[in-house]
Amino acid sequence: MLTFERFELRNGLKVLIHNDPATAIVAVNIVYNVGARDEDENRTGFAHLFEHLMFGGSVNIPRFDEPLQRVGGENNAFTSNDITDYYETLPKDNLETALWLESDRMLQLAFSKKSLDVQRQVVCEEFRQSYLNQPYGDAWALLRALAYKKHPYKWPTIGKNVKHIETASLDEVKKFFYKFYRPCNAILCLAGNIESKEVMPLVEKWFGNIPAGEKYIRHLPAEPKQKIIRKKTVFRKVPYDKIYMAFHTCGRIDKEIYAVDLLSDLLSNGKSSRLHSELVLKKKLFSSIDAFITGSFDKDIFVITGTLSDNVSVVTAEKAIWSELNKIKSKTVPVRELQKVKNKVEMNYELGLTGVLNKAMYLAINELIDNNSNINKEVALYNAVTAADIRHQAQETFREGNCSVLYYLKKF
Repeated sequence: MLTFERFELRNGLKVLIHNDPATAIVAVNIVYNVGARDEDENRTGFAHLFEHLMFGGSVNIPRFDEPLQRVGGENNAFTSNDITDYYETLPKDNLETALWLESDRMLQLAFSKKSLDVQRQVVCEEFRQSYLNQPYGDAWALLRALAYKKHPYKWPTIGKNVKHIETASLDEVKKFFYKFYRPCNAILCLAGNIESKEVMPLVEKWFGNIPAGEKYIRHLPAEPKQKIIRKKTVFRKVPYDKIYMAFHTCGRIDKEIYAVDLLSDLLSNGKSSRLHSELVLKKKLFSSIDAFITGSFDKDIFVITGTLSDNVSVVTAEKAIWSELNKIKSKTVPVRELQKVKNKVEMNYELGLTGVLNKAMYLAINELIDNNSNINKEVALYNAVTAADIRHQAQETFREGNCSVLYYLKKF
């Protein structure tokens, strides 16, 4: 059982503390409730830009990494369409160093044209390398734009257009920071061999006087129900043809997520999964194939993507996928097959919570999603899914009118 204590400072910062006596390392994890979905459509990529800017120096600390490295610590961050996450691990005795560093950049970044120009160049180069100059690099951006027409999930985390970051002003960047990177929009989780009576005075010392900021209320346009299949074909200098199929489904915060997640595992988790065994091993139509949900908080997409074998047409490949989807829609999954994927889920859940950083991250993100109401019920909720639930979700999801298809073909 994963236990924790919950506190809240006067400025709205939520604090979670998990005691793990088995480690000498402490993990510090801060989740900011901001991601790419919170950007202006004409100014995308800002959340990802801040993933870099937050390491570029704060008002009292010119170089974030140096003090942490001197006390044996490590750090990193990631941005998604839903959140931005910053984390450190360091020896327990040096915990205060991490709190000092995180609080100073929450207080105020060292905004300067020079810092912005440096990080802007890094982000723009990453955009070019990852999306423009890499095989299949733009596939995800194309698929999102095909599947979503209203919701801001229609652009990827790195942004819709590199010019949005290239032309971003210092004033725009400051406004974005003071809107989102505030105590009332953040969750701090500390995990390790620590007690709340020891660490809460330190948290109050370093974070208590930071201005709360204005509470951010999210108002995002709902994605209209898709009724007609959408298709797009692109030709690129790539070695193999690929197909991408996206179906609208529930989000991570919805109760149906457990059945939908198991459905994706039945289709493609392991060599004995349906798509792999039938379309890769038996029929040899694909060299690889995968099915997954992206884990987005709002209404998500269920993605199937496959790399075609030589001399297989994309039409043949797509028909074969539909054939497998129709099977799982029309026939109840055998109990043994369903139990097998449930066992994998339970194993991965237990393995995922073996590290203190994983625990801190898991607690912080789930606090944002549902106040950790299901924190120790995850495995039970997966085990409660029935074969009838799987079939129902397959029928709801795998409809032609609910599908967007991207043919990503090699250019001759």
